Amino acid sequence: MIKTRWLKEFEGAVTVTDLAGRIIYLNEKAAQAFAREGGPKLIGQSIFDCHKLESQEKIKRILQEKKPNVYTIEKEKIKKLVYQTPWTVGGQVRGLVELSLEIPFELRHFIRD
Repeated sequence: MIKTRWLKEFEGAVTVTDLAGRIIYLNEKAAQAFAREGGPKLIGQSIFDCHKLESQEKIKRILQEKKPNVYTIEKEKIKKLVYQTPWTVGGQVRGLVELSLEIPFELRHFIRD
C-alpha cells in the first residue's frame, strides 16, 4: 500500500484511478477542484463519466502505451500543467495518476548541462 499522508495537503491536485478507470484516490486539492461534480463522493466512480469521448480515448491510450500525456490549460484565469501517466507496481500498470499543478503564465525555463 502506498503511504499517501503527504499527498493529502499537497498543493497540486492528485487523482488516482484503477485500471478500469474508477477513482480510488483524490487529495484535498483534487476534491476541491471537483467539488461541483461531487468531490470526495467521486471515489469509486468512473473517470470516464467526467470526460468527453476524445479524452476517454486518450486515457485508454496512456494506459495501453504506458506513456504520459502532458499539457497546459487555462480555466477561470488560472493556468495549470496537467500530467497524466500510468502508475505501475513491479512493471505492471495498475491505473492512472493525474497531477494538476497551478503554474504562472510566464514560466521561467532553464537549460542545465
